[in-house]
Amino acid sequence: QVQLVESGGGLAQPGGSLRLSCAASGFPFSFYVMSWFRQTPGKGLEWVYGTYNNGSDTYYADSVKGRFTLSRDNAKNTLYLQMNSLQPEHTALYYCAKGRHGLVAITALGEYDYWGRGTQVTVSS
Repeated sequence: QVQLVESGGGLAQPGGSLRLSCAASGFPFSFYVMSWFRQTPGKGLEWVYGTYNNGSDTYYADSVKGRFTLSRDNAKNTLYLQMNSLQPEHTALYYCAKGRHGLVAITALGEYDYWGRGTQVTVSS
């Protein structure tokens, strides 16, 4: 049974940092693309950052360039998102997602077959 469990969200002040984690189980983690998405009220799910199997090939949305960094530890079956220089516009529910077998487009919502329940990030003074 595939499980993705996010943690690490919370309240941060503008300019602060948070590190999100996604613990994966029930599938061979190192074989699959993994990504972070986020959702804000009134907006759909937005792809944020993704990584291929080896963790060295990572891709990100322009909106997080220079602020967020994704990493994965295949030995621990865990995906991370380091979030620095947080601003109120980064407030969202953040999800990790597992790419389907044969994924083609890392940014496409439909290319992911399992999702965690999300962890809330709120940036406010």
